[in-house]
Amino acid sequence: MLYLLSDFAKFWSPLRLFDYVTFRTGGAALTSFLIVLLLGGWTARKLKSLNAQAATRLEGLGLPQEMIDREKDKTPCMGGILIIGAILISALLWTEITNPIALILWGAALAFSLIGFYDDFMKVVYKRRDGIPGKLKLLLQIIVAACAVWGMTRTPALKDYMDCFMVPFLKTPVTWCNLSSLYFTVPLAVVVIVGASNAVNLTDGKDGLASGCTIFCTLAYAGFAYLMGHKVFAEYLNIPFISGAGEAMVFSAAVCGACIGFLWHNCHPASMFMGDTGSLALGGIIGMLAVLVRQEVLLVLVGWVFVMEALSVMIQVTSFKLTGKRVFLCSPIHHHFERLGWTETQIVVRFWIIAGICTLLALATLKLR
Repeated sequence: MLYLLSDFAKFWSPLRLFDYVTFRTGGAALTSFLIVLLLGGWTARKLKSLNAQAATRLEGLGLPQEMIDREKDKTPCMGGILIIGAILISALLWTEITNPIALILWGAALAFSLIGFYDDFMKVVYKRRDGIPGKLKLLLQIIVAACAVWGMTRTPALKDYMDCFMVPFLKTPVTWCNLSSLYFTVPLAVVVIVGASNAVNLTDGKDGLASGCTIFCTLAYAGFAYLMGHKVFAEYLNIPFISGAGEAMVFSAAVCGACIGFLWHNCHPASMFMGDTGSLALGGIIGMLAVLVRQEVLLVLVGWVFVMEALSVMIQVTSFKLTGKRVFLCSPIHHHFERLGWTETQIVVRFWIIAGICTLLALATLKLR
């Protein structure tokens, strides 16, 4: 919306700043940060007064009760309302909202947050420990992800690249086994988005863990989006040039700013959790950014902490159902390290360090092509 002010630069030259994607990126980050920072305390008090506490998300996975960490059950959830609200407001103000890329990110983020809100609402208000049925939630996520991917395939700036299967370290799309085909890349994109959404959801179990790692992920993809939206840099690095991809960087900055502001209230001891309202949407955004910049495979590295958390749950549940034995002391894996004697601060900070290193390694792949 503020982008339109650049049209009046002929009357007052400083307004031309609103035409620069880098300026709007900073503005988006600052706006979402201030919204969350200033309203966080009030939101936490409101959620606490409403008794907005939901049972741990590990319920319903078939794990024995002693494997489920209940330490956080008394912390109010649904703080994601504030995070996603700040992101959407900031993006509305600072992105070129008529750009299809910005519209897809904005709409899908809202849709994912509504799914999470519905799930949190059922847990908090109706005291349904499992929230909405898992199959229904998964179906809704798939529908939203499919709509977002379909929108990308219809976007002029993206449609020529949506059938490209890109692998780190390779200069050209992979063509063998017909991998660079919409019949493969579209289903893969949906799986990546839904998988990322659920992986972040599982990580939201320790104070500041999910929000901190999300910052690193979105910073990495913000860098990719900026470089892909700059023709000179794209040609130099031998990556696809996507006109308007800079709007994804502005959106990513809004996410980073909101998560940094949320850390003020979510650091140990947390006054609130983001809940499914925030985690499903943040994960969905990360997945969409990976698809948008055609770096789905690289998400394994960029979001390694989230991948590690999701894999630990899958391995634990599969092992327990098949053999009755546990691979980890507790899952997701941050609880395993907790059982080994790591303090909560040690777990969170060390996982942040891993996320930061993975981000640097992911960005380094740009030069190794």
